[in-house]
Amino acid sequence: MFSLQEITAYAKKNGFIYPSSEIYDGFAGIYDYGPRGVELANNIKNLWWREVVQKRSDTVGLDSSIFMNPKVWEASGHVSNFADPLVECKDCHTRIRVDHVLEDLGIVADDKMPIDEISELFSENIEKINCPCCGGKNFTSPKMFNLLVKTNMGTVTDGPESPVWLRGETCQGIYVDYLNVLNTSRVKVPFGIAQIGKAFRNEITARQFVFRTREFEQMENQRFVEPDRELEEYEILREERMYYYVYTLGLNEENLRWKQHERLAFYANAAWDIEYRYPFGFAELEGVHARGNYDLSQHSKFSGKDLSYLSPNGERFIPHVIESSVGVGRTFLALLADGLTREKISDNKERVVLKIKPYLAPVKVAVFPLVRNNPELHTYAKRLYTHLSGEYTTEWDDNGNVGKRYRRQDEIGTPYCITVDYQTLEDKTVTVRDRDSMEQKRVGINDLDYFLFRAIHEKQ
Repeated sequence: MFSLQEITAYAKKNGFIYPSSEIYDGFAGIYDYGPRGVELANNIKNLWWREVVQKRSDTVGLDSSIFMNPKVWEASGHVSNFADPLVECKDCHTRIRVDHVLEDLGIVADDKMPIDEISELFSENIEKINCPCCGGKNFTSPKMFNLLVKTNMGTVTDGPESPVWLRGETCQGIYVDYLNVLNTSRVKVPFGIAQIGKAFRNEITARQFVFRTREFEQMENQRFVEPDRELEEYEILREERMYYYVYTLGLNEENLRWKQHERLAFYANAAWDIEYRYPFGFAELEGVHARGNYDLSQHSKFSGKDLSYLSPNGERFIPHVIESSVGVGRTFLALLADGLTREKISDNKERVVLKIKPYLAPVKVAVFPLVRNNPELHTYAKRLYTHLSGEYTTEWDDNGNVGKRYRRQDEIGTPYCITVDYQTLEDKTVTVRDRDSMEQKRVGINDLDYFLFRAIHEKQ
């Protein structure tokens, strides 16, 4: 597996991910997705949406607003409880997340621990802890730091008593629209509401590339179920989600595992994470949680609206929620870590190849004229490129010899390269080269659409 530093350099070099505002020396914990990156991210989101929403008759989609009434975040508990433990170096004022520092020492700690327990663990291990910036040991006492990002909006925030927040998670939009969806759709419990959208967290120490950032995109599915079926439905959801990562997304099963939460939130009935073996070790890829009826009960209480459900048999109850939640960035990083490979192709040559499923690849097809200075080959290849780009993300490359062009396409994960050569002008066949096997075959131009469709989509 490539190191995190190698992946970061690869991502920038190949137009996947750039540091945000780089010409102004960047902005910590924020990244931009470049030309290849935005294609891969869109493919990740489209695949998730297809599997979670389009293929299911019991799930609908939503796109809720980033700005919401501040009472939403009071009801959800984020204003009072959405916090991570922090210490500050008194010498250089660097802020450090305490549970991460302890975890790096092999000490079990998490953000659900009471602050006094975190403080005790920190004090017991202070001799092993140094400021990552200046190397000192002169720290403040641990305290909880709220992660919500406060902002201004019109005249609403003229006074400190009514702040507006950027949403810290997308699921709250689902909960507050639950009743609207119920009343305007044909759904009946059990059903799901899925959403893809931006969330914002004022992370103390954003780190590990796009694994932990301050602005990120979440893909969340909240399923509303009968209270007595919560844990049964939860186990079904767990099976579905692991299947998705192994067989649909195509991650190596050996790099995936389940991890149970040692401490549950007070309202939760079960919580497991799907962890991926990133270059820095196993860490959360997706959370799969059974949340009880806490969320709808809180919003019902704070809003004064009845969010209960009347079942067809006349039973009234507040549905329980089971959820799956994953970040686009964490999925993106897992695909790069899993798929990037160095292969020896001869005694003195090797290639870097991104081996991901063809339907996820940022560029599906590359078209080459064998040589760039032959007008007939160039015209034929350009016409083919124009035709294919109507169906697939297609790249044109006529620079350098064909071998070097293959290497460039291998590196960004392009599954198929098509070369228009002199034989094409004679018999209307082209050379199609496979990324993984490097095998080349002649395909008739009239058969090319069908060949590519099957090759790219057959495993979807």
